[in-house]
Amino acid sequence: MALFKRRTVGKPGEWYYCLKHGTVEEGPQCRAADRFGPYATREEATHAMETASERNLEWDTDPKWHDKGKGDPSA
Repeated sequence: MALFKRRTVGKPGEWYYCLKHGTVEEGPQCRAADRFGPYATREEATHAMETASERNLEWDTDPKWHDKGKGDPSA
């Protein structure tokens, strides 16, 4: 018995952004490692790369992740 069941068909209204093809898909059509989502709307999925870029920038500039302490040579 499998621990995790692979879901081959998405729920109605689930949208994904496929990194491999650069396209928006309704339902999980490509493998999980190649997609972002699910998103509630097609519009949200269309902006997946922008959203990811904005979040990465926020995380890169988050002072909680750059506190001076152990192992930090500039401390």
